[in-house]
Amino acid sequence: MSEISASQSATQDNTPITVLGLGHIGLPTALGLAELGRQVIGADDDARKVGLIRGGDPTFYEPGLAELLAKHLKSGKFQPVDDVAAAVRAGSIIFICVGTPQKANGQADLGQVEAVAQVVARNLNGYKLLVEKSTVPAITAQWLKRTIVRYNSGKASPGPGSAPVAGTIAFDVASNPEFLREGKALEDFLHPNRIVCGVESEHARDLLVNLYSPLKCPVVITNTSTAELIKHAANAFLSMKISFINMVSDLCEKVGADVSAVARGIGLDNRIGPQFLDAGIGYGGYCFPKDLRAFIHLAEEHGVDFSLLQEVEHINQSRVEMFVGKVRQAIWNLRGKTLGVLGLAFKAGTDDIREAVSLKIIETLREEGSILRLYDPQAIPNTQRVIPASEQISYCTSAYEVAQGAHALLLLTEWEEFRQLDLARLRGAMEVPVLVDGRNLYDPEAVHKAGFEYFSVGRGESKPAGTHTTTGTAVK
Repeated sequence: MSEISASQSATQDNTPITVLGLGHIGLPTALGLAELGRQVIGADDDARKVGLIRGGDPTFYEPGLAELLAKHLKSGKFQPVDDVAAAVRAGSIIFICVGTPQKANGQADLGQVEAVAQVVARNLNGYKLLVEKSTVPAITAQWLKRTIVRYNSGKASPGPGSAPVAGTIAFDVASNPEFLREGKALEDFLHPNRIVCGVESEHARDLLVNLYSPLKCPVVITNTSTAELIKHAANAFLSMKISFINMVSDLCEKVGADVSAVARGIGLDNRIGPQFLDAGIGYGGYCFPKDLRAFIHLAEEHGVDFSLLQEVEHINQSRVEMFVGKVRQAIWNLRGKTLGVLGLAFKAGTDDIREAVSLKIIETLREEGSILRLYDPQAIPNTQRVIPASEQISYCTSAYEVAQGAHALLLLTEWEEFRQLDLARLRGAMEVPVLVDGRNLYDPEAVHKAGFEYFSVGRGESKPAGTHTTTGTAVK
């Protein structure tokens, strides 16, 4: 393994680039490369999606994405197409950004990755560097190489550095895992703290280093299997930090300690750091749960004990019942109670509800007979597709509408909008002024002064509601 600076690379060239898959990873990647001055073809076999993107609709919410899409549709640096084969033929560097969903046993389903490899194999018309961006298990790159050779009818030969047989077309496979956080994907692409490139030839290495030359950050060069493991290990470690602080928060409640102070006390240690030490209802989204399970499955396949990560997953799954128990503690019986839910997306800054803890909590409360009023700044359309409106479920246009007649408000996503709420106005709309904060968004003392009974995670018992009211915000 070696490390270099992207700014030390050779002069940027004009190698044509194709990005396969225009979802949460592919579209920000394609537009980020266009922003770096490259000519990019973005391909997806979903013609409807491509049509929307051509019209300026990214098809999902990500801060800044619509604006960057409009910019590079106009500049001509980004061309969305639904002819994947033609896009493969047009590109020399081809990024794989297709889905790797989870099978029932936790294993990553690599069917879409294999399908892309077959398309590449059948459309080799010159040297191609096939780059894994999707999160995949170790040795996937080796399977990609085999697949391309098999489906190219013997005309493909791996790697310029591996002395290709005369008359064959050379190609390389590389691993360049993404580290894009939903809600900050463009920021992470354009201002990364590191770039990981798993390569097997100097030619592939030079192409990727050149590609990222405008970005001044360390570039870690390693082999493909190591790069693949880096991504899984990173997500597993961050998941572990979240489950760790949630485990500690449960003990804090039992002994009268404040988990926020504990997190600050340990996070100031530069060996630990403060990020991902926010206690609450746990992690969700498309990446952490899926990648953790795939990492565990990979270890099991190779006879390695990953019981530590199995416990990380167990702790995270237990957060739903922890939070529902807190709601019971706050309002006693759940049947027939009107509960206002603030936040549906798995995190702020996105409309993504995949593996969202909020939806699991909503489903549990619905089974308990609660009447639920739901609001999220971005995720309502996605949620309505999986949880239709009914006698028990209604969707609202604001947090204040959610609060109308509610016996409790449940804070499930840490949107900035919720930090700015007028607590006195919320309290005045509610039947009972109870706030159950699953993200520890607010300062307990300030919320108590606003007249609420307040229940948070790992920060002690609620005080009885007072008689004082105030306006403005009450954030920690």
